[in-house]
Amino acid sequence: MRILIIGSGGREHALAWKLKQSPEVDEIFVAPGNGGTASPARNLPVSDSDVPGLVALAREHGIDFVVPGPELPLTLGVVDAMTEAGIPCFGPSAACARLEGSKAFAKEIMQAAGVPTAACGVFSDKESARAFAAEHGAPLVIKADGLAAGKGVVIAMTMQEIDAALDDMFSGRFGAAGETVLMEEFLRGEEVSLLCFCDGESALPLPSAQDHKAAFDGDKGPNTGGMGAYSPAPVLPDADLGRMADLTVRPVLREMARRGTPFKGILYAGLMITDNGPKVLEYNVRFGDPECQPLLMRLDEDLIGLMRACVDGTLAGRTLRLKPQAALGVVLAAAGYPGSYLKGMEISGIHSAERLASVCVFQAGTRREGDKVFANGGRVLCVTALGEDLADAQKHAYEAMNCISMPDSFYRRDIGAKGLKRLREVK
Repeated sequence: MRILIIGSGGREHALAWKLKQSPEVDEIFVAPGNGGTASPARNLPVSDSDVPGLVALAREHGIDFVVPGPELPLTLGVVDAMTEAGIPCFGPSAACARLEGSKAFAKEIMQAAGVPTAACGVFSDKESARAFAAEHGAPLVIKADGLAAGKGVVIAMTMQEIDAALDDMFSGRFGAAGETVLMEEFLRGEEVSLLCFCDGESALPLPSAQDHKAAFDGDKGPNTGGMGAYSPAPVLPDADLGRMADLTVRPVLREMARRGTPFKGILYAGLMITDNGPKVLEYNVRFGDPECQPLLMRLDEDLIGLMRACVDGTLAGRTLRLKPQAALGVVLAAAGYPGSYLKGMEISGIHSAERLASVCVFQAGTRREGDKVFANGGRVLCVTALGEDLADAQKHAYEAMNCISMPDSFYRRDIGAKGLKRLREVK
């Protein structure tokens, strides 16, 4: 079987690494890929936003199965285009990808499906949004409606911060994504990610994971695409996965099917566990990055078989085989990220890190020149490790990170701290 993975991040490197382990898979291509994907796969210089080019590439190389990684090609209709070309493609149609492509649409679906979520207002002009803020007061969460690479969300704790966030949103910084803005009640609690394989009717939950969105330790600084993740997250234990899927994922599957657009692929519910129960913050329609990396390290079965079951509608009755260990990933980022960042720094120590037991270094914003690897993006690496428990996985991941050197870089040193704190409190 010849596989095409679409994307260029750490998630796509992890997908290539995992799919390469399947006896069914003969060859993997990644478009456009990065310095890391060039090893388990062959990189091809086609943008993840070039849907016609991706279809042509799949035909040219005799691709048997396509795996889109990021949200952009999904919202642009790559699954529809591949399906029309007769090429199986893992992921939701463009109609279903609106669950991530439009936060206002996702809210509409949640309300129709009876999914618990924050109260909100939707606005297309600054004056109406400011009137809503004046009526409800701070704090509020302000979100660009469309795709903003994980950066279009502001938690505004004062009226001054609300005004500044609205000025930013309506300034055109996010392009069309910011033409409509959501303002939501601020929810207090702990965030957790629930990802499910879906075949249009059935949902099979993966173990919980927890992302770390803020740039700096202690959840300080601006939102990023994610600075690290671990699995499982003690705030959502394995015993509660089925109940949580019943509350937050399966109602959405039923609503999308009722509308004639059954959802297939990965449906990812970003949850806030509050004192009043769980509430959905948002939906993503693909593997998270960096949640994908620790989740795939824990998955103890053939990934391509699960993906084909989703596409073929044969997921019902399946269970997941998982390694009993915990997994934790730490992102190394370029100085300045998530704002303007530096590029071109040489990275050393990747091979030394990967010689440690149960460690994988998944590359994201990198490029390769011969035997050398250079930084080429904001998030550069995700150093991921397995451990007997969360503390052990954290220890191994940071030991591996200490092997790596890159000028003008930074990483969070507290990935997993919230989970460890919760485990201590339970004891």
